[in-house]
Amino acid sequence: MNIALIAHDRKKDDMVALASGFATALSSCTLMATGTTGGRLRNEVGLSVECLLSGPLGGDLQIGARLAEGGVDAVIFLRDPMTPQPHEPDINALVRACDVHNIPCATNVSSARLLLTQLLRDHED
Repeated sequence: MNIALIAHDRKKDDMVALASGFATALSSCTLMATGTTGGRLRNEVGLSVECLLSGPLGGDLQIGARLAEGGVDAVIFLRDPMTPQPHEPDINALVRACDVHNIPCATNVSSARLLLTQLLRDHED
């Protein structure tokens, strides 16, 4: 299972908490993340994560490219809807790519918990 993990600055603490709660299951997955998020998941949760570029520097686009090539099974993108993002077109392109390629994408903690619970349950079967 290849899972991409992305979190805007104000959502990084939420991502760390989410990943901590699913750490055992996530440790059996191939994880990729945008730069700072991936670093925090490595350092604070102890997960093995491939760190790509920061979102504003093209990390969202890197994940989108992998997704289009079949290298991503799910995206957890904890977005901050209250803060304008300078790379909003990249964010929209990634979410659109999820829709085009029928890849599940959770954009808040509640949907991320549901998605991870189901995906990891299906993966174990």
